[in-house]
Amino acid sequence: MSFILQGLGVSGGIAIGRAMLMSHATLEVSHLTIAPRMVDKEIARLDAAIKTVKRDLQLVKETTENAPAELAAFIDIHTMFLDDPELVDKPHAIIRERRCNAEWALVQQMERLVGEFERFDDPYLRERRFDVVQVVERVIKELLGHTGRPVMKLAKGVKEETLILVAHDLSPADVITFKEHRFASFITDVGGATSHTAILARALAIPSVVGMENARSLIRDGEQLIVDGARGVVIVNPDQRVLEEYQLRKNQIALENSKLKRLKTARSQTIDGVDIQLFANIELPGDVPGALEGGAEGIGLFRTEFLFLNRGDMPDEEEQYEAYKKVVKGMGGRPVTIRTFDLGNDKDIVPQGMAADRVKPNPALGRRAIRLSLAEPRMFHTQLRAILRASKYGPIKLLIPMLAHAHEIDQTLAALEMAKSSLRGEKAVFDEEIEVGGMIEIPAAALAVGLFLRRLDFLSIGTNDLIQYTLAIDRTDEQVSNLYDPLHPAVLMLIAHTLASAEKVEIPVSVCGEMAGDPKLTRLLLGMGLRIFSMHPSQILKVKSRVLKADINELAPTVRRMLRLDEPAKLRDALEWLNA
Repeated sequence: MSFILQGLGVSGGIAIGRAMLMSHATLEVSHLTIAPRMVDKEIARLDAAIKTVKRDLQLVKETTENAPAELAAFIDIHTMFLDDPELVDKPHAIIRERRCNAEWALVQQMERLVGEFERFDDPYLRERRFDVVQVVERVIKELLGHTGRPVMKLAKGVKEETLILVAHDLSPADVITFKEHRFASFITDVGGATSHTAILARALAIPSVVGMENARSLIRDGEQLIVDGARGVVIVNPDQRVLEEYQLRKNQIALENSKLKRLKTARSQTIDGVDIQLFANIELPGDVPGALEGGAEGIGLFRTEFLFLNRGDMPDEEEQYEAYKKVVKGMGGRPVTIRTFDLGNDKDIVPQGMAADRVKPNPALGRRAIRLSLAEPRMFHTQLRAILRASKYGPIKLLIPMLAHAHEIDQTLAALEMAKSSLRGEKAVFDEEIEVGGMIEIPAAALAVGLFLRRLDFLSIGTNDLIQYTLAIDRTDEQVSNLYDPLHPAVLMLIAHTLASAEKVEIPVSVCGEMAGDPKLTRLLLGMGLRIFSMHPSQILKVKSRVLKADINELAPTVRRMLRLDEPAKLRDALEWLNA
């Protein structure tokens, strides 16, 4: 029987192949009461299991050749979780207080941590809850004696190069373990656009769909599948007509991608001679090779929040400095824009010992991003010093997230001057003239953009948050995500106003949200006046191909007329005509 499953396409392209189901032992953890004399032995059993899992993860990392940097980075994240007191020490206390078995204590703490991660506004941080679950599952398997590689079933006669891996979820260790297989695609029941499976799929250029909820239970081994990563569609047991149609589309995509690679060294310039800068967004230092391979002219957004993942303590200055230095040196003289910590709510993971009832229910509207940095001056001072020290190795720009008030800029500049002064006292070398920019991602900031233009060297429009705040829609909430609309007239008005205001005073503006990496919106943004795009590295050449065919002299008046439209449907029709 043929049927269609819908999920979230996180890596474009089309894969055609046979299903290979990856199964893990079902983890049924019972609540057992143990004798007082067994408490210490139970804690020792938990510690031994954690030690074994850490050793196994390190072994997987060391014995896998040519693994993408993203894979190794996620292995490191899982390893750090196993060093986190929140995940290691708290179960000790639960075992002692409740005289329970280690498995049950670990699951109770896991559920609490998952709940904390779910409260994050940032989707990347929120999806780290899957990493918590995966780490705990590995430890529980060790405790229960269910060790060894996860089991994969492969239908007889299926060639490896046509395998489509179907799983409830994939940990980075799983992916590394199965790296000897040449997967055509990944399909998972859980995960989002910034889950590790999604990031790995994009890094490996593998068409993938995640968040399918029940694909693992509906698909059988060896069934033929079509995975459309762009549309987030999986077709199970397609008929011959559909199969032929998708095979043709797959061949066309392969041909187009081959042509795109030729553009890597081409100058990014429109037909009428306007230079356009195409930068990359990165989340980990290991993303740098992918950015260079994609043809990035620099890093337009380096999200530094990854340093906070799975920690019960703060990353010190030296640790941050080494991470920033690695990115700057890796880019070989190309500019790197480093955004200061953009955390949803510090009470989840920064100060230890904070009572659970102090966690804010809506961190998106609470003390996050620059509000948090200014409220935690020692934390901010540490980060600013680390960034300044790394500026010795190449051009760095400092980007401040979630601005809404002029005094936030004034306080940030004062904090920066204090960091510079402390480094001068140590005779440290750094860029005295480091540029400071601000993110425009709150409607108030876009409407009062003049406040920031008078104080900053550049701006970066974060369209993801700008759309959410403008439309009061959480794009990760499946109940309202269909209302998330980049083409809403109010959103376009805010972007156009920001670009026009900055152009008058000759302040550069970039767009670093998902809109920048959508080729369907490239001509629209060019016509609105955007000259700096920053996106996922995999999208750079696709956007460049649109830039090379664009004539801004023709686009600008057409786009001005488009922006007068007040109906999203009419805007979509106009956009379709613009791209024809």
